[in-house]
Amino acid sequence: MINVLVDTSVWIDFFNPHSTDSEELQKLKSLIYDNKGNAVLCPVVYQEVLQGIREDKNFQEIKSLLAFFPMLEDDFPKVEDTAINLYRSLRKQGITIRKSNDCLIAAYALVNDLPVLFKDRDFEAMANHSALRKF
Repeated sequence: MINVLVDTSVWIDFFNPHSTDSEELQKLKSLIYDNKGNAVLCPVVYQEVLQGIREDKNFQEIKSLLAFFPMLEDDFPKVEDTAINLYRSLRKQGITIRKSNDCLIAAYALVNDLPVLFKDRDFEAMANHSALRKF
């Protein structure tokens, strides 16, 4: 069974009843409901998902649901160094990642040798120009 780090962009669609049924959302549903693997969180994704929830009721429900998924808990300086090196490497290639949090999320995947399920152009660039693997 494969572990997959799921980016915030896909979790937002998962928890939004009005989102379109994208390929990425189907993959997440397959991981969760068809037991095809484990959807994994990292602290940055957990924070981004929860801080974007407006309604208190929804916040508590989603927080409870996220508690069922494994959380990556690595040596933060190692993850941070990996994120810094990833960002700098991409900049040298002429690629600028718009949000440094995306490099942190990617770093958790790189440190743990996990593919990432995402719906974000910055992750696409990272997957095309680094060791980051797309799920």
